[in-house]
Amino acid sequence: MPFGFLRDDGTDRLDRIEATLQRMFADDRHAFDLAMSALLGGAAPHSVGAELRATDHRVNEAEREIRRELVVHASVHGGIDTPAILIYMSIVKDVERIGDYAKNLYDLAADGARLDTAGDIDELNELRFEVSRLVSDAGDVFGARDTERARDVLMRGDQLLDDCDDRVSALVRGEDQSPGAVARALMFRYLKRIVAHLMNVLSAVVVPVDRLDYFDEDPEDRT
Repeated sequence: MPFGFLRDDGTDRLDRIEATLQRMFADDRHAFDLAMSALLGGAAPHSVGAELRATDHRVNEAEREIRRELVVHASVHGGIDTPAILIYMSIVKDVERIGDYAKNLYDLAADGARLDTAGDIDELNELRFEVSRLVSDAGDVFGARDTERARDVLMRGDQLLDDCDDRVSALVRGEDQSPGAVARALMFRYLKRIVAHLMNVLSAVVVPVDRLDYFDEDPEDRT
């Protein structure tokens, strides 16, 4: 479901908003990769913390920039472009939240969680890299308003949500006896939330505005 501003004189503003969103996706992935390098990659937290915080600051400022653009546009063309304004307001918060969860992941490493020596490190890195790719793929698909690719990415997202849930359940039930259970459970929860926010963004491509955040629910709870 492609959307955008309907007034011709909003084109420049739309271009600025779209470009800023793409910068946010790129910064989100960078922040995520930095955080996971400390948690799973063996990097010293102090060596990546400053850059991660600076990257997240750019994401936060970009969110404010987009909101300012939307407020200006709404004051001039609000009625005709209300659906697009609502969509952008919703998804920009989802994109911003990815940076917040990257900081949460970093905080685990800063607090002493080091999972780079875990027995299942190869599996954890596979999950890490899949989520990282999903950030970029979601940005590309959203920018192109590609509904077919969006559905493919959403299917990958659902698989990741199930994977994270299964891993947390295994820890809770005691089936996974790996060291650092608390850190592992939090990591999986944070990864799940990142994926859910990406799916929320892509919901704008495939469902009407009244069903935004539809994919934030677990599959069995969607109606």
